[in-house]
Amino acid sequence: MPNDPLNDLLKVRLLVGYLGEINQFGWWKTSFYQPASQAFLEPVFPRTSHVAKYHGVAEAARLVHDESLSVGSYHIFRLPEELEDDLHTALAGDEGRTTQDEFIQNKDVALDMLRAIGGPSKTVADGPVSLGSIDAVRTSNVIVQMAGIYASAYERGIKAFPYLTRA
Repeated sequence: MPNDPLNDLLKVRLLVGYLGEINQFGWWKTSFYQPASQAFLEPVFPRTSHVAKYHGVAEAARLVHDESLSVGSYHIFRLPEELEDDLHTALAGDEGRTTQDEFIQNKDVALDMLRAIGGPSKTVADGPVSLGSIDAVRTSNVIVQMAGIYASAYERGIKAFPYLTRA
């Protein structure tokens, strides 16, 4: 679906999650998206291994973000419950498996895709970056800003954490 904010948010979450893993930029100590993990996950989750990968990475990323942000902040890996449910539903279907396979190819392709979503490179500082109210999270502008901040941070070798707050 072109220009669907939920789909765009899922894409950014998948890309940031993959790029943050130990074998890419090392923001969290997981390797769910490495080929060897499939051999571990497939027997336990034969039909939903792609969902297990997603949730494993999302939980690791959530912990790292939570440690870097203040309590009550929202970020790409901690969103309001109804939005988390919508993202899970979007990923759990066959379309979600295809989306994940399309974006999780290698580090360079994933970073290029994140850059393309985020637009021109942004200069960001290390640490938290406020994007305003959580009410705007389903807008393309916020999703574009998030993608740009993460892409810039990965390129510069820093850790930036875009976040939103309750208005």
